[in-house]
Amino acid sequence: MKFLFIEPFFGGSHREFARGLVSSSVHHIDLITLPARFWKWRMRGASLYLIKKIESLECYDGLICTNLMSLADFKALSGKFFPPAVVYFHENQITYPLASGEHRDFQFGFTDITTALAADRVIFNSKTHFNAFFSKLPAFLKMMPEFLPVWVTEEIRAKSTVIYPGCMFDAEPDFSLKNDLPPLIIWNHRWEFDKNPSSFFSALDALLEKGLDFRLALVGENFQKVPKDFLAAKEKYKGKIIQYGFIESREKYFNLLARGAVVISTANQENFGMSIVEAVRYGCIPLLPDRLSYPEIIPDSFHKDFLYKSQEELMEKLISVIINYPCFQDHMKSLSNKMDSFAWENIIDEYDTELENL
Repeated sequence: MKFLFIEPFFGGSHREFARGLVSSSVHHIDLITLPARFWKWRMRGASLYLIKKIESLECYDGLICTNLMSLADFKALSGKFFPPAVVYFHENQITYPLASGEHRDFQFGFTDITTALAADRVIFNSKTHFNAFFSKLPAFLKMMPEFLPVWVTEEIRAKSTVIYPGCMFDAEPDFSLKNDLPPLIIWNHRWEFDKNPSSFFSALDALLEKGLDFRLALVGENFQKVPKDFLAAKEKYKGKIIQYGFIESREKYFNLLARGAVVISTANQENFGMSIVEAVRYGCIPLLPDRLSYPEIIPDSFHKDFLYKSQEELMEKLISVIINYPCFQDHMKSLSNKMDSFAWENIIDEYDTELENL
C-alpha cells in the first residue's frame, strides 16, 4: 500500500523514527518534513503550510503524522477526501515538564487532544508515556470552568496502543574497543533543560574529587544556543573531552558509542530513550534514573546495578563503574544483546500490521 508520512519536526528521535519506518516497512511511504526548530510554531502552523504543499491525498491509502502538527486543522482543510490517519506520540504537551520560569500554554495540550481525536489510530512510544498521558488527561480537562468534555479520555484511549520506536543499528558492536582506557563517559541526549545536564556534571565532579581519570564525549543535538552548563563544561573538562557537539554521521556516532564505557542519563523527561538504547547496544554501561521509561527498556535483572534513586546513588555507582570498569565486560555483552529487541527488523511487523489494519 501507499502512505504519506508528515513529520513537521525532522530532527533527533523524530528524524530517526521516520527514516527507520520508511526504510523498513514493506509498504511505500512518502515522507514530507520540515526542519527541527520552532516546535511551538510547528504545532500552530505546520498544517496550514503543508496543506498547500501536498497536491492530492487521493493516491494514498493512509496518512501517518506525529503530534507536533495539528491533525484536526489539516483534516478540516483537506477537502472531501481524507485517508485514514495514525498519529505517533513521541511526547505530549500535557505531561511535558516546564523550564524554570516558564508558564504552561494550555493550547498545546488541547492541540494534542484534537489531533488524537482526529486520528483513526493513536500510537504511543512506551507504556510509561501511555500511562502518563491518560493519568493526567482527566485533570487537564477539568481545568475548564464548565461544560467539560468528559468523553474525551475514553474516546482517545479506545483507539490507542503502544509500539516502541525501532532503532537502526549499523553494525555488530566491537567490544575490543572498550579496552582503550581511561573509560569514556558519554552524554548523547539533547542539550536542553529537561535532560537535566547540571546533575550529570555534578556526578562528573565527584570523579574529579576522587582523583579518578576518565574521558568525556558530549554529543546530542542542540536546537538553540549552547546552554551555560555545556559552555562551562567545555572549559572545566577541556583536557578530557574527545567530542563536543553533535555528530552528523551515523557511522561516526556509532563508532564513538563503540568506544564508550558509560552512558548516563539524568533526565527529568524521557518517554522512550532511543539514545540510551543505541549506547547500550554498542556496549556502554547505563546509569539511569529509576523512573520515567528507563525501568521499562532495561531488563529487570539489571535494575539493581544500573538504575539509581538519588543523585548520591548515581555518584556511588559511577565511581564504582570507573574504578572496577574491567569487571563490567560481561554485563556489557549481555545488555547489548537485550537491545536487539528494539532493532527495526524486530519491530517493523507491528507497524506494518497497524498500517494494514488502518
